[in-house]
Amino acid sequence: MLNSRIFSIIRKEFLQIFRDPRTLAMIIVMPIMQLFLLGYAATTDVKNISMTVWDQNKTPQSRALLDAFRAADYFVLDYSVESADEYQKLVESGDTRVVLVIPPDYDRRLIEGNAQVLMVLDGSDATVGATALSTARLVGQAYSTKILGEQTALAGRAAPSAPVEVRTQVWYNPDLDSAFFNIPGVIGMILSFITSILTATTIVRERERGTIEQLIVTPIRSWELIAGKLLPYVILGFIETFEILLIGHWWFGVPIRGSGGLIILTSGLFLMSSLGIGLLASTLANTQQEAMMTVMMFNLPMIFLSGFFFPIAAMPKFLQVVSYAIPLRYYLTIIRSLLIKGVGLAAIQSEVIALIIFGVVIMGAASLRFRKRLD
Repeated sequence: MLNSRIFSIIRKEFLQIFRDPRTLAMIIVMPIMQLFLLGYAATTDVKNISMTVWDQNKTPQSRALLDAFRAADYFVLDYSVESADEYQKLVESGDTRVVLVIPPDYDRRLIEGNAQVLMVLDGSDATVGATALSTARLVGQAYSTKILGEQTALAGRAAPSAPVEVRTQVWYNPDLDSAFFNIPGVIGMILSFITSILTATTIVRERERGTIEQLIVTPIRSWELIAGKLLPYVILGFIETFEILLIGHWWFGVPIRGSGGLIILTSGLFLMSSLGIGLLASTLANTQQEAMMTVMMFNLPMIFLSGFFFPIAAMPKFLQVVSYAIPLRYYLTIIRSLLIKGVGLAAIQSEVIALIIFGVVIMGAASLRFRKRLD
């Protein structure tokens, strides 16, 4: 019977699926992973924006203004500084996105009805910058209206103008052009995805064709085989990086303000992690299809938790903690800071150290496992 033959084939396919635990795990785990990542990380509702305060007035009036920003539920007052140099370093390193500067004569000018405060915004992330800009203006207007009402009630007549004005400055990306944020991120995504997938599938393809055994019996050493396999993709990765940089700069107007040497150095450090992931996947997979699925298991969390699509500050706390285990998070901070802000090594040293640790650990573990499998 035709139906019984079809049923036999269906039964055979299910048996093959259940006999392959890695494929079965991917079938079950990947939808759950996508569900949780999309459910929690896929949000553009920007909140918990890190804010730095330089309160030169330090009076009840200035503290009341700070309370108004706290109550907005968009800003988190993380730092308090005593000079412009201090908050400039925090903005350059990406530790803070917004700086509120309250002048020394704020309380006196508030009584006179012409107080001004300065709000400095980091425009390198256009989404966060636009939200912070609009929220700062709304908070300033609402607080000014409140003070205006209080002054009117006390004086018995309306004040001639709003007593508080929030002046804003957007650094690095005054027009809040999203290309300034997205194009540097594309460099990280390409280095992560293409190099890891190509590395994994190329080595597995050698195994499928039986040519890996021919390489093993030659006098070539295992580390020479690994280096020979990985170096072409290092070169391709750098070629693609330069390609995106040139097109992004000349076509989209994305600035390249940082050191070219630092861009090359940090990109090379990140390549260690992505190539290590590809090499590790090649030791876990027996076919090219398995290799690609294994790489996706590594790369899928990177898409959502690195800050490429969605702001990390908008994610739940436990996902923010998990994102510290994503090498791409650190590279995106580095490449955006170098291109858009033009910072030096001091501003990104913690991210560079993290990339070195990830690169050494991932590449070391992958190389040891690859050598073991060759033996």
